[in-house]
Amino acid sequence: MNRLANTRAYLCGAMDRVPDGGEGWRNWLQQELADLEIQWLDPCNKPIKMGIEDAESRRLRHIHKMSGDFEFVRQEMSPIRRVDLRMVSICDWMPVNIDIKVHACGTYEESFLGNCEMKPVLAHIEQGVKYCPDWLMDALPLEHIFDSWADMVKYVRHIAHDDVIDDLGRWMFFDWMGTP
Repeated sequence: MNRLANTRAYLCGAMDRVPDGGEGWRNWLQQELADLEIQWLDPCNKPIKMGIEDAESRRLRHIHKMSGDFEFVRQEMSPIRRVDLRMVSICDWMPVNIDIKVHACGTYEESFLGNCEMKPVLAHIEQGVKYCPDWLMDALPLEHIFDSWADMVKYVRHIAHDDVIDDLGRWMFFDWMGTP
C-alpha cells in the first residue's frame, strides 16, 4: 500500500532570500521520497512556462528594487505569486521549510492558504520546534511540526504505508477508480 502515490505535494519555502534559491532541501526531499511516486509541485521547477523564478529573475528584481522601480518588481512577482498560489490550491499536501532567520512572506501566505483548505501542511522548523512561531503552533496540528527532515520523512512514510493512521482531519485519500 502507498497512499501517497500520485498525490500532489507543493514544496513550500523561502526562495528569494536564501543562498541556493531554496533548491537544496527541495531536491533532497524529492530524492528521499522518490519511491513514493509523489507528483511534486516545485516552485523552483514549475510545471508551466510562466512565473519562472530563478537566480537571474531574483537578480533583476533586486536591481530594479534598489533603483526604485517598484512597478517592475510588482509586474514580475504577479505571475510568480499567481502560479505558486495555484499550485497550493491544486496540491493534496505541503511540506514546508521554515527558517526563522529568513523573512519568508510567500511561505506564510502559501502555508496559511493550504491550512485554510484543511490540507496537511507539514512544517520543518530549521531551528527546531522550540523556535516555531507561536501562531503556527496553533494553526497546525502539533503532529505536523517537525524538528528534523528525518522526522518529517518518517511521518510521511508512516502516512504512505502504515495500516492505521490518525488523519488528524487533514489527510483524505480518494478512490479515483470508484468503489464496487
